[in-house]
Amino acid sequence: MLNISKRLLRIAGRTNARYKLIHEGDKILLGLSGGKDSLSLAHILKHMQRVAPFDFEFKAVTITYGMGEELHTLHQHCVEHEIDHEIVDTKIFDLAQEKIRENSSFCSFFSRMRRGALYTYALEHGYTKLALAHHLDDAVESFFMNFSYNGTLRSMPPKYTAQNGLEVIRPLIHARERQLRDCAKEHNMPTIGDEACPAMRFDVKMPVMRARTKEMLTQMEQENPELFISLKKAFESLQVSSFCDERYLEEISESKAQD
Repeated sequence: MLNISKRLLRIAGRTNARYKLIHEGDKILLGLSGGKDSLSLAHILKHMQRVAPFDFEFKAVTITYGMGEELHTLHQHCVEHEIDHEIVDTKIFDLAQEKIRENSSFCSFFSRMRRGALYTYALEHGYTKLALAHHLDDAVESFFMNFSYNGTLRSMPPKYTAQNGLEVIRPLIHARERQLRDCAKEHNMPTIGDEACPAMRFDVKMPVMRARTKEMLTQMEQENPELFISLKKAFESLQVSSFCDERYLEEISESKAQD
């Protein structure tokens, strides 16, 4: 078992306790892409299994796009560290060549298809929860992208229930990306990078919104080192009555009328 940093374990543990993500008897499916985030989460869940005062099981599943991805090293790493792991092959890549329309969201299509494959596997094999390795940087980037480009205030919650009834949890939602990068580097994890990105096989323009948002946030954090600390607190303390959504304004009015 890898000796994961106490700080990272503490963040995941506190997140789990605060939002009650994992309970006694839970059967959890982990979406393991092979990147630094999901590999770190696999080892954190393995550690939690050993020390938590309750029993739960989890299995890591890697969804292929059907591009002939090389996943032997990833699978052997899981076997070595006693992480239950399965590779599920799909034809998402072939389907994409038929379904993706011109100027449509390339990354969004593959993300939805892979998430759908994970949902299907989880429901067919009796899993009650799906664990994803999104971190605080992902949540912040999603927030800025949504209000900058989509005109909505939306981010990533620590847990939610999908329409199919499956609960999705994000144990690393309060961890920083750099902490996970350091974790993977320190333990020489066999991470999978851009070589597994389907975009490398298509003659398409790569998405730039997330890259621009990352660059903007990097500059903002350089000017204000407390930026992500402040944003985390803001995500935990929403003042919905200070915006212009009529639904919440009516709720506030009714509440005051009853006082």
